[in-house]
Amino acid sequence: MAILGSLALFGMAIKNSIVMVDEIDLLIKNGTEPYQALLDASQSRLRPVMMATLSTVMGMAPLITDIFFRSMAVAIMFGLSFSAFLTLIVSPTLYAVFFKIDTPESSGTDPEGSLEAPSGGVPENGTLPETV
Repeated sequence: MAILGSLALFGMAIKNSIVMVDEIDLLIKNGTEPYQALLDASQSRLRPVMMATLSTVMGMAPLITDIFFRSMAVAIMFGLSFSAFLTLIVSPTLYAVFFKIDTPESSGTDPEGSLEAPSGGVPENGTLPETV
């Protein structure tokens, strides 16, 4: 039964990763910067992946008491929990590596605007006024 659980687990993990990559591609096609598309897709897929994982783990929990289904339940519960991490962290990271997506700092653009500190906080001579 553990083999059956592993096969079911592989199907769920692959489905989650395919949906993640499809979401990234869709955002990029709609004009989002590639790095921002990675972040947005990961954020938008967080809730569905975690809800599917938790509902499946909780649904398998009663099967742990059954001697016949225990190995399948354990394989699906722990495998799917680890698969959620792979889907949300490793899949976007591998996408960025394979498609050579740079961070905004390394590509010379800053999506949030300038990262420089505003002027006027420190006098030009570099000394701060004494406080009383």
